[in-house]
Amino acid sequence: MSSAYHIPVLLQECIDGLNIKPDGVYVDVTFGGGGHSRAILKKLHSKGKLIAFDQDPDALNNVPDDERFELIEENFEFMKNFLRERGIKEVDGILADLGVSSHQFDVPLRGFSIRFDAPLDMRMNQKGSMTAAKLLNTYEEERLSRLFWEFGDLKNSRAIARKIVQCRVDEKISTVFQLKKELNDLAPRGKENQFFAKIFQALRIEVNRELEVLKLFLERATEILKKDGRLVVISYHSLEDRLVKNFIRSGSAGGKIEKDFYGNTIRPLKPLMSKAIQADDEEIKINSRARSARLRIAEKI
Repeated sequence: MSSAYHIPVLLQECIDGLNIKPDGVYVDVTFGGGGHSRAILKKLHSKGKLIAFDQDPDALNNVPDDERFELIEENFEFMKNFLRERGIKEVDGILADLGVSSHQFDVPLRGFSIRFDAPLDMRMNQKGSMTAAKLLNTYEEERLSRLFWEFGDLKNSRAIARKIVQCRVDEKISTVFQLKKELNDLAPRGKENQFFAKIFQALRIEVNRELEVLKLFLERATEILKKDGRLVVISYHSLEDRLVKNFIRSGSAGGKIEKDFYGNTIRPLKPLMSKAIQADDEEIKINSRARSARLRIAEKI
């Protein structure tokens, strides 16, 4: 069932943020368990339309039987092209719930979780050729070090990369527990879980090109949103949230603000709040994943 698959985070806040028009066209680029999509469909009349994206075949089990709904089994990186194929040039709202679904974390064979021994996979799209194991066994030391520094904020990234390169000489690194065993000496005492969570975050971001895809998505979103259309994005770590915040504020992922001749900021979106919305204690109690969620809402100018 979809509720077990993935509990939708900040559900009511997302629906309110989309400001749904009953006959509008909406896009949910991270369908997953379908919780957000179902809530959107409840607000739409018979002429409304919801297009969803998900590259994970497991999401097919959650598709609602509703003629107003279509699931496209692809990465939302290509959202604009797939919408154009369907004759949709503009939409009223776009929702993105970024990161890994609860389901993906809970299925050991996917290799996303530090809790289970499993192959180091971490592909959101299982048709992809790059896995975490392939990355660990082929990247040069310098590239590994940069990855753990930039995507994991790990101060000892050089030592981590060096240890991985040394270990793989004797035996390829292929499983979760094997990687944890090799790196255990480098984990700060009492903070082992946080350390390995950062390692896995860095690997996952690289395997799935998450930040690169997010930048492309934000650019495409501004192109296809109607005037006054809403962009609603939930992120789960500071790298994603900073990128979303910068883009909404300035129109560029780097956050560089450009101004016109009159000194007005040139940007396609208007932020609808000064700070990100966070889950309250009650929601966090029900769904621990909500603890790190940051929701930002913007309107097309």
